[in-house]
Amino acid sequence: MPDAVKRNRLQRLRKSPSYKALAKALWEANPISKQILGICSSLAVTVQMKTALVMAVSLTLVVAFSSLIISSLRRAIPPNIRIMVEVTVIATLVVLADECLRAFMYEVSRQLSVFVGLIITNCIVLGRAEGYALSNPPWRSFVDGLANGIGYGSVLVGVAFFRELLGSGTFFGYPVVPPFFYKMGYVNNGLMRLAPGAFIIIGLFVWLEHTMLSKKKG
Repeated sequence: MPDAVKRNRLQRLRKSPSYKALAKALWEANPISKQILGICSSLAVTVQMKTALVMAVSLTLVVAFSSLIISSLRRAIPPNIRIMVEVTVIATLVVLADECLRAFMYEVSRQLSVFVGLIITNCIVLGRAEGYALSNPPWRSFVDGLANGIGYGSVLVGVAFFRELLGSGTFFGYPVVPPFFYKMGYVNNGLMRLAPGAFIIIGLFVWLEHTMLSKKKG
């Protein structure tokens, strides 16, 4: 395939609404690092990579499919009860996600505790339903929900990576720090297993993102 054709396809992809929604949610308007939403779960479930990844996937699926359903019903939803409808749709999807976790990943479900259920009240999910899905077509709303879920999950998994590595010396539960490091006096950082450790890492992510965005604009 000629290079010119590839460039044209790449340019068309970058101009598409789906690509713009994904790029914006991942970087320019990330739910956690830019909008400061979903902070509670980012502190509570990021001690281990496994729980962070499951939480990220769960929220991504809920926000994507709730946006799809609400957008599909947007012309039939009376304005005065739209919040009730949105919460009902989101709650139904959260219950399904929670039951699936209990059935197939019970130990992870126990570790996540109430935080899967609290997706119902997550500002990211309700915000995309209210602010985007009600005024956009289903496919675009689905992509927007998916993009915001991935944006949320990327920070969640990034925080969990550093917290588990520095706090426990493991990756997905498997030891990765060589034993001789500990014999030489290396000690796992206990702060990373506490909420302040997550705050520090999120703060560094926010600083890095703002620095890179400012350089790009400059």
